Amino acid sequence: MLQDDYVTFEIGKAKHIALVAHDGKKKELVEWCDKNKEILKGHFLCGTGTTSRLIAEKTGLPVKGYNSGPLGGDQQIGAKIVEGNIDFMIFLWDPLEAQPHDPDVKALLRIAVVYDIPIANNLATADFMLHSKYMNEPYNRKVENFNKTVQERVEKLK
Repeated sequence: MLQDDYVTFEIGKAKHIALVAHDGKKKELVEWCDKNKEILKGHFLCGTGTTSRLIAEKTGLPVKGYNSGPLGGDQQIGAKIVEGNIDFMIFLWDPLEAQPHDPDVKALLRIAVVYDIPIANNLATADFMLHSKYMNEPYNRKVENFNKTVQERVEKLK
């Protein structure tokens, strides 16, 4: 396995979904979750502080809350992706509003791409993802074998 270029991870039938939205997009995400709560109730939901609380209060869905984005919530979600505890992310970011924690936002999006998890940044993509055949079955994603990469770097530095 150390020689393989990629490692395969299975996203199970029940997805671990992160729900994140900037202030200007929170209402949209809450309404989308309410409209789709019958589907979402079959999955494990988490989100950043205010967003998770608003979704839970409006929909009745259980949503594990992390810190607010500017207080490190984006980084907490990113760490969960690295640990393999998030399979899927809906992140409605506001492209028309500057964010004080833009580097954290970029880091979260970067780590989601590195770990090859599906990401929706708008409601159309969220709808396509939620209604995809992959929502009802396992899916295998391929991630670069970082153990091999580290081993190769160590060998070069010796």
